[in-house]
Amino acid sequence: MKRIIGWTGLSCLLIGALSSCGGDNKDAAAAQQKAPPPVPVITAVVQKAIAVYYDQYPATTVALNEVQIRPQVTGYITGIYFQDGQHVTKGQKLYSVDQQQYRAGYDQSVANLNVAKANLAKAQQDADRYDELQKKDAVARQIVEHAQADLQASKMQLEAAKANVQAVETDLRYATIFAPFDGTIGISQVKMGTAVSPGQTILNTVSSDNPMAVDFAADQKDIARFVLLQKQGKAADDSTFSLLLPDQSVYSFPGHISLIDRSVDPQTGTIKVRVVFNNKQGILKPGMSVNVRVKNNSAAPSLLIPAKAIVEQMGEYFVFVVGDSSKVSSHKITRGALIGNKLI
Repeated sequence: MKRIIGWTGLSCLLIGALSSCGGDNKDAAAAQQKAPPPVPVITAVVQKAIAVYYDQYPATTVALNEVQIRPQVTGYITGIYFQDGQHVTKGQKLYSVDQQQYRAGYDQSVANLNVAKANLAKAQQDADRYDELQKKDAVARQIVEHAQADLQASKMQLEAAKANVQAVETDLRYATIFAPFDGTIGISQVKMGTAVSPGQTILNTVSSDNPMAVDFAADQKDIARFVLLQKQGKAADDSTFSLLLPDQSVYSFPGHISLIDRSVDPQTGTIKVRVVFNNKQGILKPGMSVNVRVKNNSAAPSLLIPAKAIVEQMGEYFVFVVGDSSKVSSHKITRGALIGNKLI
């Protein structure tokens, strides 16, 4: 196999060769006497091997479910029933808004509903009695028609009273705010006695914390690779997806692809990929800047060379290769991932 050498040693050899050219034989002989002996250089045999390495992608941690808690009724905060930053469960009571006006409105609507029921019962009795009298031709037809009209009006009033009870009951129910799902609640944005309004005041934010999603942008040429990994799901090798935390430590739990976005961003030529990680220890928080590591284990052998043998010139990479008769030539290469002290 071909051998490569370091460029420093080669420079010395080339300088010595140039020194021996030109001038007459006498000068050449003198130069040869004064010239230092050739500097030995180290060569290495190029090897092929199965290369296992990780591609890294800058990523951001994202909660799978996150919602801002807002009030749906107007009033003053009369109760806060959690500690900032604690884990909450679905249906847990979080806030209460002053319920006095809504309780009074509810009681009044229930009273109006009962009045409507009583009016309907009276109208029904009148209509039934006039129907019997009409059969005996003992009452004017106009009176019967009025009784039937009063009955229909009473029925409509009852339905309106029921609808009003439901509306006021909804406001009363919304005066107490519950957690929409299991997760971690943030720092409360309001205090006791704060006046709040629907759609304007943000009370807090609740986000799910386990599992945690990590989003990163992948080049469109890698879509086929990630689609294949997504189909494998959790059955893929546990070390395929790992996470490099901000302190450069490797996260202890592996991940798997949750989704690949529906379209490629035409401006960047990338597509969003989401990987999900177990977060039972609560180490991952939404908004963290991390790096997703994706194992790249090619079945085909790769050409590995010592990294120190590479020379960079104007953004291109070269190595010196020892050929026939120990002659050295420069070869342009395309470098790949660094694995230890070897480069693909």
